[in-house]
Amino acid sequence: MSFHIRPSVPADVAAMMQLIHELAVFEKAPNEVVANAETLLQSGFQEHPLFVAWVAEKDGLIVGMALCYIRYSTWKGPVLYLEDLIVTESFRSNGIGKALFEKCIAHAKHNNYRRMVWQVLDWNTPAIDFYKGYGAQIEDGWLNASIDF
Repeated sequence: MSFHIRPSVPADVAAMMQLIHELAVFEKAPNEVVANAETLLQSGFQEHPLFVAWVAEKDGLIVGMALCYIRYSTWKGPVLYLEDLIVTESFRSNGIGKALFEKCIAHAKHNNYRRMVWQVLDWNTPAIDFYKGYGAQIEDGWLNASIDF
């Protein structure tokens, strides 16, 4: 299958939001998405963007995306955090996720980040197997914590 990976642009925001909603449904949390197209536009396409993202395009249709941002580890230094890697269901198993993931890795290496980190749900065995194929360490013993405002 032929597809193209490119940096996201403001015109991609609506398609990116569709992918985000698709992921929320897949992760059994469709009502948890409170960000909207305006939030995404303002956060990612300003003078000092809060994230970097790439989209996968097939015949003019955006079928996948990866969205990352910089974290800082007091132990490692700059770290790239992969917030979401999404490929629309009907386009999975065509190498799109692999290409997006490798774009993130290349970005991290190019910018001399010490590590790339992300989360994966413990029941998402296809994703876990995918990441293990890259030699990723899936950690036990860490619990997610958050406070919503």
